[in-house]
Amino acid sequence: MSVIPIAQVSEGQEPAVQRDIQHYMRPGSLQFAALPPLSLYIHLPWCLKKCPYCDFNSHAAPGGALPEQQYLDALLADLDAALPLIWGRTVHSIFIGGGTPSLFSPVSIDRLLGDIRARLRLEPDCEITLEANPGTFEKDRFRAFRQAGVTRLSIGVQSFNDAHLKALGRVHDGAQALAAVEEAASAFDTFNLDIMYALPGQTLAQVEQDIGTALQFKPPHISIYHLTIEPNTVFAKFPPVIPEDDDAYAMLDRITELTEAAGLGRYEVSAYARDGHRCWHNLNYWQFGDYLGLGAGAHSKLTFAHRVVRQVRFRDPTRYMAQAVAGHALSQEEEVARNDLAFEYMLNALRLRHGFGLRDFGERTGLPITAIQAALDAAEKKGLIERDFARVRPTVRGFDFLSDLQSLFLSNQP
Repeated sequence: MSVIPIAQVSEGQEPAVQRDIQHYMRPGSLQFAALPPLSLYIHLPWCLKKCPYCDFNSHAAPGGALPEQQYLDALLADLDAALPLIWGRTVHSIFIGGGTPSLFSPVSIDRLLGDIRARLRLEPDCEITLEANPGTFEKDRFRAFRQAGVTRLSIGVQSFNDAHLKALGRVHDGAQALAAVEEAASAFDTFNLDIMYALPGQTLAQVEQDIGTALQFKPPHISIYHLTIEPNTVFAKFPPVIPEDDDAYAMLDRITELTEAAGLGRYEVSAYARDGHRCWHNLNYWQFGDYLGLGAGAHSKLTFAHRVVRQVRFRDPTRYMAQAVAGHALSQEEEVARNDLAFEYMLNALRLRHGFGLRDFGERTGLPITAIQAALDAAEKKGLIERDFARVRPTVRGFDFLSDLQSLFLSNQP
């Protein structure tokens, strides 16, 4: 999972101004009594090839070997430059995303995590996730990632059906997907399977077959994604025929039934987990926690005593490496406007089945609950939320019509 995007950055622009810590600590209109939990996101941008539906910052791997050590040098230079902004804070989770991070060798991942531990204080039970694809592993490779310090694997299965995998442009087939999941289940106590539905030509019976196959491995966590046609992708230019909305809703309802029967609760719009296996890193995003993003195109959200700041790194891997080593990895930085904080918080928190605490809203945004009172009243009147004196949570209807619910808080802004 990538972090929340902000405005697209032109690669031709100059680096953002590098500021010292005193700039971030100056007085402002917000007042935070405490800082939220901090996560670390690391972006490894290369794939074997770009999938036609993908709008992430991923790039087909160059011919020959990946520049692993050069890229790691850039990541560590980037981290060193960012350290003053997070000095003294503890990191609760690390997510290594992409791209296809499993293209990097276990030796490189071991070096990366060792260098991070030398610079940052990690929680003793810090969750460390690595994204992997079935087409990029051989026997015992996942186990080697575990030995390098990875505690959680997230596997981009998408489907076990060969025809659907081909339609999605994936580099693996169903047999490789089965082998990868079996390997992950033997090597990791907790792992995630990414599954997509509403695929070109897919039927409800085929969705049931995919989910049934996944559940045979007793996965602790499954992420379920509706195939969407994103701008600036191959599918946007050559759109496939995908199931109608009503059919897609029926598919999601059936997925929820099957996963619930298997002991996986739907705790977020796209996430299902057994007790004790929710993804802490993603929960931190949805609860409006902080995250430092390192790597090509990575985004950060950092809270200081009087403000919230967003950053983005240069997207092109080659330029990122050059800029990071020179100490200028940032292509854009902006302070989140006070009037935008409530909507940004609600955009995330309403994705959670259990919603959010009223106290948490104030602690994470620095705003009084009156900032969203009118929108809460409107959402409750429409039957999209339920609340008491301590908590707000989406109803079943609110979950089904999440965009409508979130839009109430966008229009709530002054």
